[in-house]
Amino acid sequence: MRLIDVFATSPALFIGACLVVGLLIGSFLNVVIHRLPVMLERQWRAEYAELAPGAEPAGAHEPFNLVVPRSTCPVCRAPITAWQNVPILSFVALGGRCAACRAPISMRYPLVEALTAVMSAAVGWRFGFGAATFAALLLTWFLIALAFIDMDTQYLPDNLTLPLLWLGLLVSLLGAGAANASIPVDLRSSVIGAVAGYLSLWSVYQLFRLATGKEGMGYGDFKLLAALGAWLGWQLLLPVLLVAAAVGALVGAILLSVQGRDRATPVAFGPYLAASGWLMLLFGHDIVARYFGLFPVRP
Repeated sequence: MRLIDVFATSPALFIGACLVVGLLIGSFLNVVIHRLPVMLERQWRAEYAELAPGAEPAGAHEPFNLVVPRSTCPVCRAPITAWQNVPILSFVALGGRCAACRAPISMRYPLVEALTAVMSAAVGWRFGFGAATFAALLLTWFLIALAFIDMDTQYLPDNLTLPLLWLGLLVSLLGAGAANASIPVDLRSSVIGAVAGYLSLWSVYQLFRLATGKEGMGYGDFKLLAALGAWLGWQLLLPVLLVAAAVGALVGAILLSVQGRDRATPVAFGPYLAASGWLMLLFGHDIVARYFGLFPVRP
């Protein structure tokens, strides 16, 4: 029996495979989350150096991307070997410390790996074996990377949001929506969703700036919501925004009361959009259908 046939006939095995793949992808996402902002900063410094002769950016001649240089301990700079880089297991085996200098390793790394694994398994459980699952996994991994980068830097890189937008449109163009799945949606819903997603937050941004003279959010939020609209269709944009705004307001209130943050302290909105978009990916159509089911149309 072919492996494809095994996955198609054994949901538990397929979910397990999604879990394992999610662990591996989570390890790679840790690299993306850490290195992509650094790569962008170096690019900006290089562009500035071209406009300001004599301003040589630091590390301009040192290659730095998602592959090079090799990962090292941030404290002692000892190279991280392959066996020290096994998702979660290496962290446990090393006791959460560097093998060379025994400096503590951030809990962020196993957290991202575990989160990616669990979310990948949830996607496999929700959609089952098929093209919709592979598309949903791709969306999930992009959203995880964007959420953590925004939490760290309050920036949503075009390097991720724009490809995610175009991929959403492409998936809708190539695929036919399944009755029990949120993706792929039809091309018309995808295009309208992308346009409406961008313009909705862009309009809020412009109105807020006119009323207060301040910028209430970044352009990355517009692009992320446009990407979610391309993947999920315009029908789920309002639920995505409502859930993101509600959770964001709740978390913001908790931070104000517990940590004593100032009200003027900027808070990244991207993680809430990403989390809300992922929840709508899994359960959005069911939620909307049940909501409208509460109000039956009378003849």
